[in-house]
Amino acid sequence: MQRGHVDVSSLPGGLDLQATVESGQSYLWGREDGRMYETEGPSGGDAWYWTTVREDGRPHVVRARQVDGRLEWESTVDAEPHLRRLLRLDDDLPAVRAASPDDEVVRDAYDAYWGLRLVRDPPFGSLISFICSAQMRVGRIHAMQRALRRSYGEPVEFDGETYRAYPTPEALAAATEDELRDLGLGYRAPYVQRTAEMIADGEADPGEARGLSYEDARESLTRFVGVGDKVADCVLLFSLDYLEAVPLDTWIRKTIAEYYPDCDRGSYAETSRAIREALGGEYAGYAQTYLFHYLRNGGGE
Repeated sequence: MQRGHVDVSSLPGGLDLQATVESGQSYLWGREDGRMYETEGPSGGDAWYWTTVREDGRPHVVRARQVDGRLEWESTVDAEPHLRRLLRLDDDLPAVRAASPDDEVVRDAYDAYWGLRLVRDPPFGSLISFICSAQMRVGRIHAMQRALRRSYGEPVEFDGETYRAYPTPEALAAATEDELRDLGLGYRAPYVQRTAEMIADGEADPGEARGLSYEDARESLTRFVGVGDKVADCVLLFSLDYLEAVPLDTWIRKTIAEYYPDCDRGSYAETSRAIREALGGEYAGYAQTYLFHYLRNGGGE
């Protein structure tokens, strides 16, 4: 086993690991104590979290926790480059905040969860997770991803335990709709199966959106079954480096109604364009994620 750590004070703006991985932007991490998404207003904890990464086609477990000013990690590979990528540890949070509007609700959200970073999840896992997100609470979305891992993920032995990698497109493409329904996916089951099939067969790849203009990238992702504009925006923001993306979910629509009513332009595309501009443009997705976590956990009341 390899071990190491990252000095949190060396990161521009620091880090709040719990707020980052339990803020509804990623469902590809788990907590060793099994209490993922159980804490109200999760922030500042020192629990161990884990995910899997691939090197040379093989899955490896990466385990991390934040304690005593350090991000500690354990793995069978050098996990620091993976953590820097997945948790965007090199993002300059003070610069991001400086680009955000100086509105009271935005200031309060940043103050409440300072150190929360956007994630950079693998595109396939992010896509499937957010296809499963329709009409679901964050805890339930995470439970679906755990069920998919248990049933279709490759076993990975680590530190005397058996973990499961996130399923490959081929594994989910081979699943039947009934099998996926039995895991609690409900009406999302055929969307997941067909999307996985599209990727496994080479018909489409979510990574193809990277590098396109923002609007073209969103349209590219809507080719997948079960993917509308909101799910596409989630994948753009939490996987493909489009930090200006603002997914218009229930909480952000409430935010618009209460704090930015002039941004409600009727259509998704026009409202999206207006709220992106109101939240600072280039890093609007950061402001959105802070607001989502803050307001969902009772902030602003």
